[in-house]
Amino acid sequence: MNHLLEVSQAISAAGFICYGAACLVSRRMRDEFARYQLPQMRVWTGVLQIAAGIGLVAGYVYPICALLASLGLSVMMVVALWVRWKIKDPVAGFLQALACLLLNTFVFQAYVARLVQKG
Repeated sequence: MNHLLEVSQAISAAGFICYGAACLVSRRMRDEFARYQLPQMRVWTGVLQIAAGIGLVAGYVYPICALLASLGLSVMMVVALWVRWKIKDPVAGFLQALACLLLNTFVFQAYVARLVQKG
């Protein structure tokens, strides 16, 4: 396995598991989702992020899990960028979601490339 892919996958997994857990228990995250005008999505977002983070970890053994998890997280980050645009966040507010989008897009394309090579 490519070391850059391994590290990218691990960073994304750790970040999303932690962020997802924060969505479930943090008062700050409760306030953030209210600011996004999406308080009803906080728990669902947290659960999906934890599940995708676990999927990235499982992807070391079962590559299809990493492929699907990174695709799901990439889509989630596109939605996050749209929400931040909708609420007119400053540019700095977009940076974390953009970085996560790029990271997970990299992981996704690496697994797609592997499938194509095997095919």
